[in-house]
Amino acid sequence: MPWVVGIDEAGYGPNLGPLVQCAVAVDLPADDLAGWRTTRSQIRRAAEPDDGRVLVDDSKKVYAGAGGFLRLEQGFSAILGPPAGTLGEWLGAVGLPWTKDDVEAEHWHDLVERLPLFPCERRLSLNAKLIAVNVVPTVLFNRVVAGSNSKATLLSSGLIELLKASCRALPVEEPLEFFCDKHGGRNFYGPMLQGAFPDGWPVAEAESADESRYRIEALDRPVRVTVRPRADSGSIAVALASMVAKYVREVSMGQFNRFWLKHVPDLPPTAGYPVDAKRFYAAIRPAMERMKLEEDRVWRCR
Repeated sequence: MPWVVGIDEAGYGPNLGPLVQCAVAVDLPADDLAGWRTTRSQIRRAAEPDDGRVLVDDSKKVYAGAGGFLRLEQGFSAILGPPAGTLGEWLGAVGLPWTKDDVEAEHWHDLVERLPLFPCERRLSLNAKLIAVNVVPTVLFNRVVAGSNSKATLLSSGLIELLKASCRALPVEEPLEFFCDKHGGRNFYGPMLQGAFPDGWPVAEAESADESRYRIEALDRPVRVTVRPRADSGSIAVALASMVAKYVREVSMGQFNRFWLKHVPDLPPTAGYPVDAKRFYAAIRPAMERMKLEEDRVWRCR
């Protein structure tokens, strides 16, 4: 049975808060790489009735409506295990180390907040694991964009690091099938994948708007990478990665909003997306000036 690794992100479009990418691996049969058929007795999707099975789907569907945060946390926790200890301890265990110093330097991160935020006692019998989380705070986001003149560089570099982390974390004798969400309108991923697999070479099997698919030759095990639009709807592994990424971003935004509420009384919270982010940013500017906090530590340049 191959390990199917899903990679997805949350927070690429907002002006406030972190960009988060995540990789999740699920051990699935070769004839059901999507995983929905194999797990149907234990897992339901958002369009199905709530019949006691665990909800797993695109994070936007899981999070929508009242109780969305609880559904996110309990959904992925039932399969991957709940986040353990403090936020700082958990990110220390699952976070990519290149962002650690910048995350810890943010004023609003409460790294001693304990997780999970709700009791998570249910655990399914699936063989799955959380590989890694890539948390890109605003100051790092702006630094990378300034150096490359493109915020797409952040997705590419994060994807490369998550692909590498997955290869290190999973048994070398078992094949790997990667499924990732498309990066905007990009159809060609060969050079990017060469950076992730320097000992092999990517061979394109398909490169189109519907699917870009590569096999990586000359490695010590079979590796295939498939990139599709809306990959979280077609793969349980990508859906789980989407849920974890959204969860980490929402924990961060909760802390961000609580921090600024202490400095700006009665300030309504924000999700950080354009339009509302401008309202929120205008409200906190006087407090930022009092704290001598520069714009590039709070507001994303793109």
